[in-house]
Amino acid sequence: MAAKTKNPVQAAAPAPAAATLPPYRLTEQVGHLLRRAHQRESAIFQDNMGDAATPTQFAALAMLTERGPLSQNHLGRLIAMDPATIQGVVQRLGERKLVDRVPDPVDKRRFLVRLTRRGVEAYEAMEDRARAVTRETLSPLEPDEQAQFIALLKRLG
Repeated sequence: MAAKTKNPVQAAAPAPAAATLPPYRLTEQVGHLLRRAHQRESAIFQDNMGDAATPTQFAALAMLTERGPLSQNHLGRLIAMDPATIQGVVQRLGERKLVDRVPDPVDKRRFLVRLTRRGVEAYEAMEDRARAVTRETLSPLEPDEQAQFIALLKRLG
C-alpha cells in the first residue's frame, strides 16, 4: 500500500500563536501617527494662513521664490505633486495673478511659471506665518528632538 502523502499546508510550520505577537494597535502604527500629525499641522496651517493660500499653493510660491521660474512639470516634481494637482494649483495662482507663464528662453516650445510682483508680495506676507506654522507644529518637541524629527522625515520622504 502506498504511503499517504501529507497535505503541504499541514506540513508547513505552524503559524506563531497569537499570544506570541503583540496585539495590533492602530494608535501605534506609523500610517495612523503620520496622518494624525498631518491633520494637526494642517489645522495649524489653516489657523495661521486663513484664506491667504492652501498648503499646496504656498508650497508652489515658496519653491518659485527659492528657485525662480520653473516649468510646471519641474515645479510639480520639486514639491511632490502629480501633474493634475500642480496644473490646478498653477491655474488658481494664475487666476489670483500671483504667477504667470512666460516662454522659456532656452526652449521656445516650453513655458515657465514665474511669480508676479503680486506673487512676491503675497509670499513675503505669508513667510513669517509659515515659519510660525512650523514652530507651532514642532512645539511639543525639544529643539534637539525637532532637528532629529526633521532629519528622520527627510529620510522617509
